[in-house]
Amino acid sequence: MKSKLLKVLAIAAVAAFGFGIASAQEAAPAPEAANQTAADAAKKKPGEPEKIAGKSLMDMWKAGGMTMYPLALCAIACISLAIVNGISMRSKKFAVPADVNELKKLLNEKNIDGAIEYCEKHPTPFTNILGAGLSRVNDKEIDWEAIEVAMEESSMQEMASPYVMVNYLALIASISPMLGLFGTVTGMVKAFNTIAAEGAGSAQKLADNISEALITTATGMMVGIPAMLGYFIFKNQYGKVVSGLSSVVGDVLYVFKMSSKYGPQDLGLDAVEAPAKK
Repeated sequence: MKSKLLKVLAIAAVAAFGFGIASAQEAAPAPEAANQTAADAAKKKPGEPEKIAGKSLMDMWKAGGMTMYPLALCAIACISLAIVNGISMRSKKFAVPADVNELKKLLNEKNIDGAIEYCEKHPTPFTNILGAGLSRVNDKEIDWEAIEVAMEESSMQEMASPYVMVNYLALIASISPMLGLFGTVTGMVKAFNTIAAEGAGSAQKLADNISEALITTATGMMVGIPAMLGYFIFKNQYGKVVSGLSSVVGDVLYVFKMSSKYGPQDLGLDAVEAPAKK
């Protein structure tokens, strides 16, 4: 999981770097554009208001100051975590249907050693949880309480790692607005320092300082709001995955209990799988 996250972060960082270069090239005026601007200025009639050129993305980045860099890292991490959680939060990845059917067959035949061996060869959260419970079975008797306790312990360990990645989204959602607020404070401090040093007449410097404050605030909200939205989406998905996995484990354990008490049961798996083989 961590290696996948590092790969996605590296890809996102390269993409962000390329986007920054493209923005810088876009911000730099071409010689033809500069000549055209000079020509337009020469043709300008007296008294005609000047046209205000819009700021490019790179200009806004520079106006935001140093706070934009940690905000950019938060944005990259938010996108990367969304991709990683979207890939990992799939129910089939936690409990493969083929593994469920095969273990039902083995436990229905009371082949405990074969079931444990199958769990070791096909590691998934489902097989790891079930294998931990089956490892508590001994030759003398089947202690169902010990099996269930072992499964609960294993399930807590197996499901802790995916939820950590979901929690990181909540962390980014909390940090990003705070970073934006930090940029707001530093921008307003610069504005008041400008007023103290040069008076209120230096409108351009005041506008730059206030622009820094507002841009960082907006950027922090632009990163924090999607991160919080993603957190709640993946948190709900995580809850569905956990409840579904618990239901599957309980179903397989029920088959094992019934076969232990009353012998092999008719599972109907062959009838279900027959059309799929055609």
